[in-house]
Amino acid sequence: MSLDDYTGGQTSGSDVLVVTTNDVPGYEVRQVIGEVFGLTVRSRNIGSQLGAGLKSVIGGELKGLTKTLSETRNEAMERLVEAARARGANAVLAMRFDVTAAADIGTEVCAYGTAAVIAPTS
Repeated sequence: MSLDDYTGGQTSGSDVLVVTTNDVPGYEVRQVIGEVFGLTVRSRNIGSQLGAGLKSVIGGELKGLTKTLSETRNEAMERLVEAARARGANAVLAMRFDVTAAADIGTEVCAYGTAAVIAPTS
């Protein structure tokens, strides 16, 4: 995985802008559609868990878990964008992530925000 895989953001050319702010400079909100979310649950990989256990003894980054969480967040974001697009939005405002343990078998990641239609200010 490259640095881009670990640093978030969206791919260029997407028709849905996702921001963590409540507004977008130079744009006005024409319509608030409502809450949208993208959800995924990933089970824990036994190999990653064993590696994480060993690494926790000596310290350092848990690269296998970092990769899994990054992929999971990206999947949740993709589903968020799909949900917004399906409702007619071209933006998601105030996007956030929520991450929780799911019944001791995996990790639940939810990307959520407000779907909206935005347009450049006149």
